[in-house]
Amino acid sequence: MPKLQDADLRVENRVATLTFMRNDVRNALTGTALIEDIITTLDWMNKATDHVSVLIITGDGAAFSAGGNIKDMQERGGDFAGDVEEVQTRYRQGIQRIPVAMNKCEVPIIAAVNGPAVGAGFDLANMADLRVASSKAKFGETFVNLGIIPGDGGAYFLQRLIGYQKAAELTFTGRVIDAQEALDLGIVLQVVEPDKLMEAAQDLANQMAKKPPQALRFTKRLMKMGQRMELQDFLDLCACFQGMCHNSEEHMEAVEKMIAMMKR
Repeated sequence: MPKLQDADLRVENRVATLTFMRNDVRNALTGTALIEDIITTLDWMNKATDHVSVLIITGDGAAFSAGGNIKDMQERGGDFAGDVEEVQTRYRQGIQRIPVAMNKCEVPIIAAVNGPAVGAGFDLANMADLRVASSKAKFGETFVNLGIIPGDGGAYFLQRLIGYQKAAELTFTGRVIDAQEALDLGIVLQVVEPDKLMEAAQDLANQMAKKPPQALRFTKRLMKMGQRMELQDFLDLCACFQGMCHNSEEHMEAVEKMIAMMKR
């Protein structure tokens, strides 16, 4: 298990849960160790093939994540200090490592959005494969309200999630939406009462964690690769992965289990 500073990581039944533990700053990603904690966890997840099949990310306290630390912005300090070259270097070496690592993660990621997810916090949730929200959750691509742009890659993920036109409306207005509208737009998969959030996320994770782990990781990788490959190249890759699966022990075990179920 990796050592984290501002987050808690636990594993049970092949499901890892990463909880942001900086409620004092509404789990802001900048000005805390959360960026490093997320990167460290994702790197460990890719290597923990024998232990983990699914990752849940959530926030402790009232917020999922407030994104950037506005106080640091006001003071031109922390990640936002310096001239143009310094700021862009800090973005590239800091928060922009999150979308790269999230996109490379080989296991399904579920964001259990317990409260407000705004700015980079909203983008982080959108980088996950699936989102389950508390009825108290709120979402906002709020960068324009602060006179900045989604520097963490949010404009890339949101339009792929809900289409360009609606993503443009949310991004250009900086409007904050509630959990029900997020459900209607397809941003979240499910909305539940706050005390049922982690149960819902765990139920979803457990369904995946029970599947053959190698096939699950291959499937996640294929779905990500399918977003950026030409069809013929993608089909060639599918054939290669399928050959690996057909020659695996877990495939034969799964087939035997399915035949036994059919005989009942």
